[in-house]
Amino acid sequence: MQKHLDELLGSFEHEDISSKNNPLITNLVFDSREVTEGSLFFALPGTHINGNKFIPSAIEKGASCVVYEGELDENIKEDAKDKCSFIKVKSARFSMSPIADAFYDHPSKHLIVFGVTGTEGKSSTVSFIWQLLRLCGKKAGFFSTVQYSLGDEAIANPEHQTTPEAPIVQKELYEMWQNGCEYAVVESSSHGLSERTNRLGNVVFDCGIFMNVTLEHLEFHGSYEQYKSDKANLFRYLDKYEHIKNIKGKDIPVSSFGIVNLEDPAATYFINATKKPVVGFTTEGKAGKSAAENASEALALPAIPTDIPYFSGRNIASARFGLSFSIFPNEDREAMTTGNSHIIHVKAPVPGAFNAYNLMAAIIAVSRMTGIDSNTVAENCTKLESVKGRMSVVDCGQPFEVIVDYAHTPSSFETIFPPVKNRCSGKMICLFGSGGERDHTKRPLQGEIASKFCDIVILTDEDPRQEGSAAVINEIAEGCYKAGKKEGENLFLIADRKKAIREAFKMAKKEDIVLLLGKGHENSIIYKDHIMPYDEISEAKAALTEMGYNKKN
Repeated sequence: MQKHLDELLGSFEHEDISSKNNPLITNLVFDSREVTEGSLFFALPGTHINGNKFIPSAIEKGASCVVYEGELDENIKEDAKDKCSFIKVKSARFSMSPIADAFYDHPSKHLIVFGVTGTEGKSSTVSFIWQLLRLCGKKAGFFSTVQYSLGDEAIANPEHQTTPEAPIVQKELYEMWQNGCEYAVVESSSHGLSERTNRLGNVVFDCGIFMNVTLEHLEFHGSYEQYKSDKANLFRYLDKYEHIKNIKGKDIPVSSFGIVNLEDPAATYFINATKKPVVGFTTEGKAGKSAAENASEALALPAIPTDIPYFSGRNIASARFGLSFSIFPNEDREAMTTGNSHIIHVKAPVPGAFNAYNLMAAIIAVSRMTGIDSNTVAENCTKLESVKGRMSVVDCGQPFEVIVDYAHTPSSFETIFPPVKNRCSGKMICLFGSGGERDHTKRPLQGEIASKFCDIVILTDEDPRQEGSAAVINEIAEGCYKAGKKEGENLFLIADRKKAIREAFKMAKKEDIVLLLGKGHENSIIYKDHIMPYDEISEAKAALTEMGYNKKN
């Protein structure tokens, strides 16, 4: 892919431009180490270092254009005037999206695009949509925190970043298009939807899916309201563009729509964020934290809007290796009560009652967008595969159960603990940490919730970063103490995660359940001075093997 600069200039606002004769741009780069001959280099402002510092290095490596913000030494421009064009913009990071969109020929206009946002459930819902599309005979690509596919089989995502920077987003959508995909499924994080990063600002979404919004990432967004608003940009984007897609050379009008989890208090906010039709879904509180609360403790579920169609998930049965439930549409309320409605039966080999939310959203999205009967779509759920690190069972023949899950927020704890507790005939032991240099407010809440449901709590490293292990773990422990846990009795602080896992397994007895939380699919632990390669499932298997258990699972 290559384009002359003048083909890109109309795609973004710029304050000043000094250009040599319309250079040929061969690729887009925001890391000076990756610059090659003909690159357009985005000099991004950083937390500690301004990207303008790397402009001379980029020019030396062959950059033919530099996009920058702020002030730049005029000597740099003068010295490189015959080699490089300079474009000053208000925000170099914001400009990446329109430039990349133009550079890659507006790829989302050639794909039907699903976007999934939420504090929890994004990766699983994205995966289920992608798998169901393929099982229904549609060619699709996706990218998420855990995996990605450009049209072929899914492969692991090596990065911690959920939504990549805009040039990568547009390049991957372009490759999906070139590989013959008709559909793309995009995990849409709050960072990616924020106008501060604009990573998804030029993606033409046709279906926006809202799972939930709880306290998370306040270190970036500043407040819950801003966090919620940034996520709702996904629904605002439904109104932003014309939904005429050129699929395999044919112009196809797409009826765009939104899907919302009606159990979340922010559901109405998201419904009102778009003028497009919105469909709702609910388990009537039977798959979330409400299912485990006493009537006196349970918060009332939000009122269901009367002006949108919705679906109810009922008869939820969750077991160690699978889940089954039924979906009732609300179009005919009398039929729903008499049992004569168009009921959709779902059975999937994915554990965890909370997956009822993810599966309902996926079935509705695929059926409504493709026009395939919902029962036909749902029948394919028996062939679904769980996402790595999402309620993954590790079975090496040990007498206790081991589950690995990515849960790392108070709300995700409230979702996964109740159904596990309900079926646990022994003790529950949980092990987790919290991310360093991230939201502090959630840490004591994590500790308090875990202590409420689990008999033994072990606090350990997640990604300490510059903050360090002790500071993070001690803040979580405050919530454990508040809930009555005592260090050395039923609360243990073991920073070394590998050691902590082994201690947890030593404590576990027959019929106990051990939950290893927070790392899930991730492939490293980030420390102050190094990044340690790490895989939770592999580490759990290694620890069990050391104890003499060697059954392969």
